[in-house]
Amino acid sequence: MTRGSRIALTTAAAIAIAALGVGAGAYLYSTVEPASTTTTVVSPSAQAVAAESGGLTIHDIYQQTHEAVVDLTVTSSTSGPGFFGGGSQQAEGSGFVYDDQGHIVTNQHVVGDGGSIKVTFWNGNTYDASLVATDPSTDLAVIKVDAPKSVLHPIQLGDSDNVQVGDTVIAIGSPFGLQDTVTSGIVSALNRSMDSPSGYTISNSIQTDAPINHGNSGGPLIDMQGRVIGVNTQIQSDSGGSDGVGFAIPSNTVRSVVSQMVAGKTVQHAWFGIKVSDSSSPPGALLAEIISGGPADKAGLKVNDVITKLDSTAVGNGADLSSVIDDKKPGDKLVVTYVRDGKTHTVTVTLGTRPS
Repeated sequence: MTRGSRIALTTAAAIAIAALGVGAGAYLYSTVEPASTTTTVVSPSAQAVAAESGGLTIHDIYQQTHEAVVDLTVTSSTSGPGFFGGGSQQAEGSGFVYDDQGHIVTNQHVVGDGGSIKVTFWNGNTYDASLVATDPSTDLAVIKVDAPKSVLHPIQLGDSDNVQVGDTVIAIGSPFGLQDTVTSGIVSALNRSMDSPSGYTISNSIQTDAPINHGNSGGPLIDMQGRVIGVNTQIQSDSGGSDGVGFAIPSNTVRSVVSQMVAGKTVQHAWFGIKVSDSSSPPGALLAEIISGGPADKAGLKVNDVITKLDSTAVGNGADLSSVIDDKKPGDKLVVTYVRDGKTHTVTVTLGTRPS
């Protein structure tokens, strides 16, 4: 689901290292949806940071958390025409230790479909890792490394619903291959929307001005209590480098998706079968496209209907609708209130399973 103007984004992704004539990795482009309010970004002072965190400094938080952050190098095979066609391509990104069993969280666009995955820890030791699962629709992946528990230092997931604009945050990762790099900033805005690699919306994303660059992808965005509140994923940039506008997948999305992956389950998302934009009169989510045979189509909804409420939750725009659907499961039923030709109607929609 998309709305507003299209803004070029690039994943804060892997550094592509060419081999046998293979070019540099392509940027992904996505949509960031404007928030309902404008936020002025002001970098926090050292005194403000210390006061907010109960006296802890950015250095203190770094010392508590950096051993959980890892550097990932992924080598995959490529194919090409001609006698010398094919070879290998190497990408670098970041991740963090999820548990003491060796599960590591990163971005799907870092690991792709797998290959040879090397994980380098805080102490310089490198281990092989295997791909556990990926979820392109949220750009999340889990890998597993067979490393001694002495180097596995899991980091706690925070509650992204409690994050506020202006909160101090730090990002740790491997920008341009510079492992164990820490940057800091604030939460610039909330409830942004990004397009995932599969084209679905990642709702409730966190915007930050903490510098994020290529190689930071998959690394944690950390609050001043040392908890992960997001996974750094994309940046908005004209140059391809950090312009102070970065985006992270919220930790509550991470918690839901990763817990399913670690448990060996297939990740499933609820699906409405629509594409939407914003409506101002009446306020709501305007149905721009109905997917044939999808849940909305089966319920009789039509293009140009404006959804104003889902169950008892008011829907003021497309992002509100996406957020509600993201909290549901396939098979859940929703009472949908919508406006058609100036008249208000209700219909019950049974949510489906999002196609891959």
